[in-house]
Amino acid sequence: MEPDFNIERLIRRDLVNFMAYSGATSPETLEGKTEVAVKDIIKLDANENPYGCSPRVKKALRKYADFHVYTDDKQTKLRELLAGYLNIDGRHIVAGSGSNQLIDLVIRLLVNPGDEVVSCTPTFGIYNFSTKLCGGSLVEVPRDENYTVNIRTLKAAVSNKTKLVCLANPNNPTGTLMPRDDILDLLDTGVPVLLDEAYYEFCGETLAAAIGHYENLMILRTFSKWAGLAGLRIGYGLFPENIADYIMRIKMPYNVNVAAMIAVKESLADLDYLMENVKAIVLERERLFRELQQFGWLQVFPSQANFILCKVMRGGARIFKQSLQQKGILVRYFDNALLRNCIRISVGKPEQTDALLVALREIAADEEKAATEHSLEAMLEEEEHNHEH
Repeated sequence: MEPDFNIERLIRRDLVNFMAYSGATSPETLEGKTEVAVKDIIKLDANENPYGCSPRVKKALRKYADFHVYTDDKQTKLRELLAGYLNIDGRHIVAGSGSNQLIDLVIRLLVNPGDEVVSCTPTFGIYNFSTKLCGGSLVEVPRDENYTVNIRTLKAAVSNKTKLVCLANPNNPTGTLMPRDDILDLLDTGVPVLLDEAYYEFCGETLAAAIGHYENLMILRTFSKWAGLAGLRIGYGLFPENIADYIMRIKMPYNVNVAAMIAVKESLADLDYLMENVKAIVLERERLFRELQQFGWLQVFPSQANFILCKVMRGGARIFKQSLQQKGILVRYFDNALLRNCIRISVGKPEQTDALLVALREIAADEEKAATEHSLEAMLEEEEHNHEH
């Protein structure tokens, strides 16, 4: 091999400056950097379920003995289980290693270099990530000041280059819902629509019954949020039957691991337990919303998911996020054009909300004290200046 060989010369030109997706902070990376021990860090930055998975999942995984055997690549039993849960023919269902993988597979299936994917920003960053990874072009339709979508503007953004519209409902990170009639209006145009219902269980709004009636409708769901299985990476999609067949052809073999398959089975056998946790999260979401509104320097947006978006009206959201992190509370911080000075707070358990509220009051008190001291110093300097003259 030549001494001056540089493998980077072989990298696809469009990927040389490709930006990685920014995920949530892992508590173990903050060892010694917060006022609390790592085990006491409150993680409210990734919309995870604070109650965890069903106890049946843990029990079944402890007892399982065949981790050395590959899973059923055709997902036969898994699709049957999901079909029973959804009351939808299993031929419409494909599971993936998280719904992120299915987003990527749909875009790989439909989008050629130069094709357009439309999304309503701000929204889930994976739509942009996968579109650009496939050489497509993202067309962004900005939401309004309340983060709602104007259906006329959205339809106007669709062109003969549009291969897909990605629509998160409820939307992440804003928690807003698009009206059912507007989605049906969009479907009537014939453009393929990927409806991401990752937070469905927290709002109850779905178009799952329309699968099979619209050949351009695809719906994504996940077990990460409501079932507490984020770490096992298990999501699924509802597709027109022919699209499901294509997705099964192009997915990686054995893309859903056996632990995730076991977890799905046990979760679906323990729906009452899991849905009680969902109800608790929804109740806590409403409480958190009311409490956050008490802070006049936060603009709080209503949410139909398991998180709440806030705009920091005093000071910077980045400093605010760092102050909370120092106190051992992790939240998600955004700083792009449509989310300037915004943070997203996942809904936790009541005691986690209590700790968050204490931290917010401490931060507010510290800021007021600093502002008072600064004002006093300025007044003394002015008096000293006047005395000298």
